[in-house]
Amino acid sequence: MLWVGGAAGGRVVSRREDIPERATGTRGDPAGTSQDFAELRRTTQNMENTVNHTPLSSLSGRTAVVTGAASGMGAATARLLAAHGARVALLARREDRLKELAAEIERDGGRAIAVAVDVTDQASVDAGAARVHAELGAADLVVNAAGVMLPNPIDDGRADEWTRMIDTNVTGALRIIRAFTADLVAAAARGAAADLVNISSIGAHALFPGYAVYAATKAALTHLSASLRTEFGPRDVRVTNIEPGLTDTELASHVDNPALGEEGQLGEMFDALGSLSADEIADLVAYVTSRPRHVNLRQIVVLPTRQA
Repeated sequence: MLWVGGAAGGRVVSRREDIPERATGTRGDPAGTSQDFAELRRTTQNMENTVNHTPLSSLSGRTAVVTGAASGMGAATARLLAAHGARVALLARREDRLKELAAEIERDGGRAIAVAVDVTDQASVDAGAARVHAELGAADLVVNAAGVMLPNPIDDGRADEWTRMIDTNVTGALRIIRAFTADLVAAAARGAAADLVNISSIGAHALFPGYAVYAATKAALTHLSASLRTEFGPRDVRVTNIEPGLTDTELASHVDNPALGEEGQLGEMFDALGSLSADEIADLVAYVTSRPRHVNLRQIVVLPTRQA
């Protein structure tokens, strides 16, 4: 079978023309090949129907928690999930932005609540989870999109940046996972789809000078995602790890080293390679979480075409 198309328009094409005529039963078939190929065709058709015809409308009625929802990939993901009928809890530190996004979603007919949460603070996460449960109920879709990228040479010894990246990108994700694990497991146990999506980075694999600590946090998140599948998968909770390449978000504006930031190395890479948009990452999140519950797209690396 062939997979054709991207996240929004992919389809499965069965290479039926490659099945020899003898397999249809029109010629002698003492070994019973006709029956085998008839069963193969039925299985193929069932797969086509399942994969090709699972719409994003399957997100309707789900309850999603999205961290980092004040901007970038988190905001785009929350907006798209809500547009397809999910109730969305918007989690981030900047409450004013969350309220603006929640109002936008509500104006468009969706349902969203703004929940000010600092993922580096356990008490803040606990309070946020309690509010989500009180206002929206249990979550069955959790997206860890909160992240911070602060590159600098290791020689600079920026322990403040190291701590912030580790606390946000790794420990922050763990705090959110801890807060909603019981929800996901319970949803799966009652036969519903249950998803944990972690937004990592191509930095988990690619090597860039000055990005050692950031890359280490993303490598940790990627490995965490893989390890969690051994715990969650047997209980029918899907874990998807998405590693975007160059993506146009406000992360670049946080870089305080001119040689590495938008006026330096990072800006040169954007100029040479182009970039993905936050909406394109959101499209992937919506796609993977709307598949039939037995289908787990476990690891996705998505890059601008020019990025190697």
